[in-house]
Amino acid sequence: MHEATICTQGGEMSNSDNTPIQPISGTVVPRFAGPSTFARLPELRDVSHCDVAIVGIPFDAGTSYRPGARFGPQAIRQASRHLRTQYHPAYDTEPFAEQQVADAGDIACNPYNIEKAVVEIQKAATELLGKVDRIISLGGDHTIALPLLRAVNHYHGPVALVHFDAHLDTWDTYYGAPYTHGTPFRRAAEEKLFLESASMHVGIRGPLYSRDDLKNDEELGFKVIHCDEFQSEGIDHIVKRIRDRVGDNPMYLSIDIDVLDPAHAPGTGTPEIAGMTTRELVGVLRGLAGLNIISADVVEVSPAYDHAELTSLSAATTVFEITNLFAYSKKQKT
Repeated sequence: MHEATICTQGGEMSNSDNTPIQPISGTVVPRFAGPSTFARLPELRDVSHCDVAIVGIPFDAGTSYRPGARFGPQAIRQASRHLRTQYHPAYDTEPFAEQQVADAGDIACNPYNIEKAVVEIQKAATELLGKVDRIISLGGDHTIALPLLRAVNHYHGPVALVHFDAHLDTWDTYYGAPYTHGTPFRRAAEEKLFLESASMHVGIRGPLYSRDDLKNDEELGFKVIHCDEFQSEGIDHIVKRIRDRVGDNPMYLSIDIDVLDPAHAPGTGTPEIAGMTTRELVGVLRGLAGLNIISADVVEVSPAYDHAELTSLSAATTVFEITNLFAYSKKQKT
């Protein structure tokens, strides 16, 4: 008879020698047990240093259709239990052994006042980036990208912005409101938070409010890879276009889960048919290995509309891919 293992955290709770604290293996404690952090990682308060922090932002007051993304961080963390995190053969990385990754909990923000929430998110994210090298934010709706870009700019200045989404998110206002999940990159352009010569949208599709939407978006500095181009051009060519545009610039990655087809991600606020597959998304992300990605967000998971954790698992896996991109870059520099 095996002795019971009680696990309250990710592993050995001391890293005074800067050896990363890793999640406990699923071969020791079943993946459905253990802590409720992302991938059963240690909490930020339990590590002496941290390279990458994963932080939830449970905010969805900026949604224009189906709400519920405030429960996204919790759902993504739950789905992340499914992941086997020790080694990723596509990158030849051990992402949680080669860098310290920790769960920083959630940023609490005003659920009734969007403008106050944006300020609160910006302040908390800026403080967090003062303690860690990079953050991956779990949304929450896409409104949160604006304060996150402000926080990143505080340390890096304007960045290359690569935005995966079914929608442009560069509209001016919704019903007179300047801060919504459809407007973050219009505000970011006005504040010059991203490099016009190095930024792009990936996965755009579907009808628009006006024939001027694409023209107005281009004037803000974006190039667009439409979702149909995955079929006509293929992943390798699309990866090349992104890499050529981004170059060596510091890059912020913003991924709206509705870039995926609803067959792969039904649990989101504004689904659009004829989207990317999970294989295409993962293929493009792996093609970005070696670029200077400084932080990222994965947003718009609305678990009330999900089925069998399809959407939250897609989001959790995407976050894990990003941690491997960070680990790969770190290994290339050493």
